Amino acid sequence: MPFRVDPTFYPSPRMAIEAPPERIAYVTAPSAEAVLGKKGAVPDALAVVDLDPGSPTYSQIIALPEVPNLGDELHHSGWNACSASLCPYAPHPHVERRYLLLPGLRSSRIYVFDTKPDPRNPKLVHTVEASEIAARSGYSRPHTLHCGPDGIYVCTLGAPNGEGPGGIFVMDCETFEVRGRWELDRGSQFLHYDFWWHLGYDTLISSEWGTPNMIEAGVNPELLLGKKYGHKLHIWDLRKRRHLQELDLGDEHQMALELRPAHNPTKAYGFVNSVVSVKDLSSSIWLWYRDGERFALRKVIEIPAEPASEADLPPLLKGFKAVPPLVTDINLSLDDRFLYVACWGTGELRQYDVSDPHQPKHTGVVQLGGIVRRAGHPRSGGPLTGAPQMVEVSRDGRRVYFTGALYTTWDDQFYPDGVKGWMVKVHANPQGGLALDPDFYVDFGPRRAHQVRLEGGDASSDSFCYP
Repeated sequence: MPFRVDPTFYPSPRMAIEAPPERIAYVTAPSAEAVLGKKGAVPDALAVVDLDPGSPTYSQIIALPEVPNLGDELHHSGWNACSASLCPYAPHPHVERRYLLLPGLRSSRIYVFDTKPDPRNPKLVHTVEASEIAARSGYSRPHTLHCGPDGIYVCTLGAPNGEGPGGIFVMDCETFEVRGRWELDRGSQFLHYDFWWHLGYDTLISSEWGTPNMIEAGVNPELLLGKKYGHKLHIWDLRKRRHLQELDLGDEHQMALELRPAHNPTKAYGFVNSVVSVKDLSSSIWLWYRDGERFALRKVIEIPAEPASEADLPPLLKGFKAVPPLVTDINLSLDDRFLYVACWGTGELRQYDVSDPHQPKHTGVVQLGGIVRRAGHPRSGGPLTGAPQMVEVSRDGRRVYFTGALYTTWDDQFYPDGVKGWMVKVHANPQGGLALDPDFYVDFGPRRAHQVRLEGGDASSDSFCYP
């Protein structure tokens, strides 16, 4: 068989931008009723969505393979291999972007789906059990995974008993064997949420949410007002696997979540979102950047809460008489120009021009759902529950897809009348501005919809070693 590098691997983000448009999406579809233990619940599934506007099944679920257990809470997903495999210091060009891995955030299993030979009909081919992860790494509740130059990196929220610390373990990208815990010296790090890296600077960054016991039953008001959730970033030496530096947003800014580093490997900066300020319910976006030999951190965007009537608010918010933005996800286009901000409380997807990362400019917004607004879609048949939550951007930056559910117990606190499973699409103007696609609306039926992965890679799946 002749040697050939996977055609979906790109040495640079610039080359990835020039790739063909995506035709399908893979979306994690958790079953809230299964998580809540309701009778007759269906299992979680992987939804395959047709993204081709010329297809007769455009904007429809064309396959829905289920997992064999109940209550996994499929959340994020990631590829076994991607463009990072082309990095010069640990090249693995013989691997291919074939397997999609789906961690169960409650069960701690990881399901492996084979998307080849038929990408429109992936098959479950392997399951990594929680016991293997615990035995080989000491971790539990796998959350986010990234395909690195030398394997699959998986971050976790904590230990099997639900306490901390959370951290990262590494898997083989072909056998899916758990190699073991990544950290050699974790320093002051204890809480965990997301991680990513600057491959050109041998630097890994991680963020903080809470231990499993702090988050699985829902938002704990006592912990929130007591400023006990995560509010720090951690800087690591990627090759030496050692903690180097701690960056603190300040304990007012609770839940430092999604990390979006610049895609250009010559640039050492990125963005992180803080979900809520206990001072005024605002959300904020922070910039980390290299300052000499160390990293610095500063707030670059603040989104205020909106006044609201007590009658329109869920019990958790009635006393505040306001709707917090609840920024729960952000995403950065491959050209590092536009940052997308999901306001899961107010129902906005915001676009910012971050060509100058220190001075973002608000350039566009669409509204859908929201705790109070309940803004509908042309094809939703009325008001929507949920709001922009998980955001994914096409390689060329022209299309943005998002779903409306967060995490079952949190969904039910902020949307007590239920969150419907849906996925929509937005067109992004290359000069700035957003427009909702009136013809793209996917109904997930009895399941909710969470992370979107695009065929051949997207703005949050790959990292690059060449500019």
